Amino acid sequence: MSIGNSPEDERPFENEHVEADREEARPSIGRALQQARIAAGLTVDDVSSATRVRMNIVHAIEADDFSPCGGDVYARGHIRTLAKAVNLDPAPLLAQYGDEHGGRPAPTSAAPLFEAERIRPERRGPNWTAAMVAAIVAVIGFVGFTMFQGDDGSNEANVAEDSTPGDSASPTTKTKKPADPEPEPSDSAIAAAPQDKVTVRVSAVDDESWVAAKDHNGRMIFDGLVKQGDAKTFQDSSKVHLVIGDAGAIDLFVNGKKIEENFQPGSVERLTYTKGDPEAG
Repeated sequence: MSIGNSPEDERPFENEHVEADREEARPSIGRALQQARIAAGLTVDDVSSATRVRMNIVHAIEADDFSPCGGDVYARGHIRTLAKAVNLDPAPLLAQYGDEHGGRPAPTSAAPLFEAERIRPERRGPNWTAAMVAAIVAVIGFVGFTMFQGDDGSNEANVAEDSTPGDSASPTTKTKKPADPEPEPSDSAIAAAPQDKVTVRVSAVDDESWVAAKDHNGRMIFDGLVKQGDAKTFQDSSKVHLVIGDAGAIDLFVNGKKIEENFQPGSVERLTYTKGDPEAG
């Protein structure tokens, strides 16, 4: 009778070798990005200029050092941006990053996340645009009320006839104009939002984009992917903070007005908007 390891005892070691071979067959995230960049005939400077990601961060990521990114949220955004710049599908790289760094990152605190945001100055003076919108809404409401609450008599019949020229109905017949259907949510509906709130609408037009939104207290309103063709609307009493993973794919509306910013495809933007944004003019 021989003393030694049984075949069952050796199997764990065989499994470890198989797993190690699989890991060696798959290149690292940085290596995959570097090989794709070289295959596309691009330098690090070319990629940095096209994506607005600093050269030292590009070098670090290609060396699988993600510490200069400033956290998992920014690391994922940079991986997605660099992958698109070198014609590489970012999904497998993001999945690999999640496997190696503990999955999807937990929401970070408001202070470091929005430390470098561009704060828009508060408006000074009256907000004439909002006042005009409020006045128009009030007039429409008054007209609608009088149409439904008018006295029984000839005036009501005249309104119905004037609104439908050539109507063959008898003058003595009293008709009431049917109630207008409520409009679907749109940019004009956003413009008519209360003046004491800030309303921000994010619409994914050219491609999907990851978006995070927080209120003025730093509480997370939304954290997820806005797919192409979809839109999300956020509202707060004073401020809305945004982080957009691919700002070039987004149309942005603030308080009913489109923000005309030349965001580049794949760029990560950190923005803050208040009740007075954007300024009229």
